[in-house]
Amino acid sequence: MKATSIVQPISNEVPQDRKAVLAQALRRRILSMELAPGAVVDELALCDEFGLSRPPVRELLRQIAAEGYIELEANRAPRVAAMNHESLHSFYLAAPLIYVATTQLAASYASAAEIEVLKGIQAQFRQAIEQRDVENRVLYNDAFHLEIGKMAHNDYLMPSLRRILIDHTRLGKIFYRHPTTDDMQRDLELACAQHEQIIEAIDRRDPETAGRVVRAHMELSRRRMAEYAAPQGLDVPIEM
Repeated sequence: MKATSIVQPISNEVPQDRKAVLAQALRRRILSMELAPGAVVDELALCDEFGLSRPPVRELLRQIAAEGYIELEANRAPRVAAMNHESLHSFYLAAPLIYVATTQLAASYASAAEIEVLKGIQAQFRQAIEQRDVENRVLYNDAFHLEIGKMAHNDYLMPSLRRILIDHTRLGKIFYRHPTTDDMQRDLELACAQHEQIIEAIDRRDPETAGRVVRAHMELSRRRMAEYAAPQGLDVPIEM
């Protein structure tokens, strides 16, 4: 399954539909790193590609800037949200707090229908892992945690969760884009099993277990990313 299946192709939509398709496509391109952090977002190119005039495109750019996908500054072209040391430091501090809070609330307030939607996303995530499909893996992981955020039914937490997921998804694309090793595959299978444990905890209304599992899930991700950033040195013999 290709990641582009998440975004439907444009046909004969009315302008509002084309704007929605552009929003979906632009978010996906940023999350998948097709548009790199700091890259210029070409307004005119988007107008041509999606058949829209500049006002609705500019309105959309303001909307996704508010969500954290891009940065807007006066007298400067729009740019994809940057990733730097300061933002990553803040990410690692905030992510466990937000994930635990939203997951525990989901275990208290999720409806049966919402849990079924989450199970469907998890099935797609598992398939991506089994097929060693990096792009769909990171996108469905994003969708999984975003859906849990929706299930928490807390408007105050959602903006923070959305912003964290942007960088979490981009980090996942960076750190897992290389050929998957057996060790990495085992970690991914563990992450998949943790997703299912989270679903089970939410389904039985168990916030304590849900929070504990998602904290361990975040630690697995943090450890893998730290290993990538600071790999073990080469074993080079020293001749005396």
